[in-house]
Amino acid sequence: MTRISAGPLRRGAFAAAFVACIAASPALAQEPGEIVAKVGDTTITEADIAFASRDFSAQLAQVPPTQWRKVLTDVVVDMKVMANAAAAAGIAEEEDFKRQVEFLKMRALRNALLVREVENKVTDEDVQAAYDKEFADFKGDEERKARHILLKTKDEAVAAIAELDGGRDFSDLAKEKSTGPSGPSGGDLGYFTRGRMVKEFEDAAFALEAGSYTKEPVETQFGWHVIKVEDVRDQAAPELSEVKERLRQDLLRERYAALMEELKANTTIEIVAAEPEAPAEGEAPADGDAPAAEEKPAKDGN
Repeated sequence: MTRISAGPLRRGAFAAAFVACIAASPALAQEPGEIVAKVGDTTITEADIAFASRDFSAQLAQVPPTQWRKVLTDVVVDMKVMANAAAAAGIAEEEDFKRQVEFLKMRALRNALLVREVENKVTDEDVQAAYDKEFADFKGDEERKARHILLKTKDEAVAAIAELDGGRDFSDLAKEKSTGPSGPSGGDLGYFTRGRMVKEFEDAAFALEAGSYTKEPVETQFGWHVIKVEDVRDQAAPELSEVKERLRQDLLRERYAALMEELKANTTIEIVAAEPEAPAEGEAPADGDAPAAEEKPAKDGN
């Protein structure tokens, strides 16, 4: 068998992450499959490579897919070499190691149950049903589709309105005169709901009927605007693809909570460890900073 050497890529980007990585992915049934490598009297199989690919998925994302198998094989070979050396040194018989194995076994069993009783029980049909239920009577906020012409002075805005009154096309005039970023696209701002624009602009836009434009210039901190509303509608419900993952996560949480409630109801649980002392008055918690203040989204003023 040809030994796969450990190149700079694995040694640099992967070594620290692999040594520190303990968290396992959910355990799945896996046949041993073909032998991939032999290390002393032990073997590495396709199943070992498959488990490793899940265990180190975050690190694999940093490597081109064409190198995944080489990297994983090298990593598992190194693991097997060290595991064999640890066994020969009697580490498997040490009490601390046995406790660690019991913890890892407990976690693996927990993960396997989560896959079987939670993840695998939430189907696409369940997600579709949750979508249909949540959005059956959906009525979105009123939104407007508008264009605008942004000018530096009120006199320029008044002159632009006069041209519109004379029959000029709004989009063409915006392309010609607007100083805003949307000028080249005819001043198109797309659809927006209340709260998206600065107040003066919003008040003017939501006072217009579809197809009409402002007869007086509207001043904001960006300059002077002439606004045209092209369409008025209620915001549509999101497509299933936009909320599918969120709905799935909601269902997984619900199923997990129900499973835990059922299991705990049939299990005697006694917490015997002492509660940690509360921090003294005025003292910050030891393991957490105060949450950052929520930032308000910027208004669209282009």
